[in-house]
Amino acid sequence: MTNDTVKAESGAGDGPGQERPVVLVVEDEALTIMDLSDVLDAAGFEVLQSASAERALGLLTGRTDIVALITDVELSGKTDGFDLARAAAQMRPDLPIVVVSGRTKPDPDRMPARARFVARPCRGDDILEELRIAMTD
Repeated sequence: MTNDTVKAESGAGDGPGQERPVVLVVEDEALTIMDLSDVLDAAGFEVLQSASAERALGLLTGRTDIVALITDVELSGKTDGFDLARAAAQMRPDLPIVVVSGRTKPDPDRMPARARFVARPCRGDDILEELRIAMTD
């Protein structure tokens, strides 16, 4: 990706005045973030993408319309997904958070109390389901 943050295009059924909930997806693998963004878009979400935790924290600070965070554990930059999730939970305690990893197991000491964990391999629909659960907790 040449740009660290990309705003997903609105879906075909969107018209003026139709607000879609904004989800921040933090993942440094381009194909993975595109596939997950497609699933979330089809489910009615607007997706903000970031490849680094540092950029994601900036977005969370500057945008009050973000309603949920999905992050991979292994990210480019100095901050990993566990640290991002904890920082996000401190900034916005009611923010639903889903942490995803194919190499790391959930670490109760590093996961925010209300965060959900999804182990890879998984489908985008699996992550979407955990997001929906997190948003209703």
